[in-house]
Amino acid sequence: MSEQQYYEEIEHLIKRNEINRKVRRLEENQTLVTTYWEIGKILVEAQGGSLRAKYGNELIKKWSKKLTDVYGKGYDATNLRKFRQFYLLFPKYAPVELNLTWTNYKELLPIKDENERNYYINLCTENNLSRRQLIKEIKSNSYERLIDKPDKIDIIVPKKYSITTNMKNPIIIEVSQEIKTEKDLELSILANLDFFFKQLGKGFTYVAHQYKIVENNSNYYIDILLFNIKLNCYVVVELKLRSLRKEDRSQIEFYMGLVDKHLKEVHHNKTIGIIITKESNEFIVNFVKSEEIIPLSYELEMV
Repeated sequence: MSEQQYYEEIEHLIKRNEINRKVRRLEENQTLVTTYWEIGKILVEAQGGSLRAKYGNELIKKWSKKLTDVYGKGYDATNLRKFRQFYLLFPKYAPVELNLTWTNYKELLPIKDENERNYYINLCTENNLSRRQLIKEIKSNSYERLIDKPDKIDIIVPKKYSITTNMKNPIIIEVSQEIKTEKDLELSILANLDFFFKQLGKGFTYVAHQYKIVENNSNYYIDILLFNIKLNCYVVVELKLRSLRKEDRSQIEFYMGLVDKHLKEVHHNKTIGIIITKESNEFIVNFVKSEEIIPLSYELEMV
């Protein structure tokens, strides 16, 4: 191998390790958040419910001494009170669903105003804020500087994404020339991206076309690479000027895997795929998500 190839091999190993490390860190954080929430729940129940729990600290003092002797100062009275407060603020659902870190939650606990606290929670969720970034937002009075504050701000729990939201069927694509090759179809879509995105649904953005990914010294080119802000995932688009074949699904799933491996961040959802194929005089949009393949017909409209 050449010097560059050796370097790329090292970079690949480091990148894979960094991704795995981030995944492990995320799993550890979720376990930590769930554990602290459940400890808080038990403390509240042991103290006779939420009304009495706000005032009953004797039990916490007693248990904190035992826990600190065995497990260290991470379970001292101060932290146990934080766990109890954590549960009291979020009694109806496990906050692990929000994917916030415990360090972020600790910065949010002192905020007494529910609307303000929920604002910062949503800010963390939507922008994947680190503890340092959250502190900066709080210190800059981000909430107070809102021009139009809603009367009530609810916590936005990220929804499981569905690739059929806001789609149209059939999907119409405007073309200005006869399509004879896959390249013609690609150029027609690229020339009318805004219209194409509106047909597919909300949140689609353009990343690149003929996007190159190198894997095991081989070059692979994705016809069109998109990202969907609403679904929080990359979207691989492959174009075929013929009927759908079994190997098409294998190919796009391979490309989806490459994107997950080389581009996807830990906080992104898994990549989905679109295979555009031709059946007689009709074009079909085939969405590929995990084990599902969802065909939606669409038409080309000459302009």
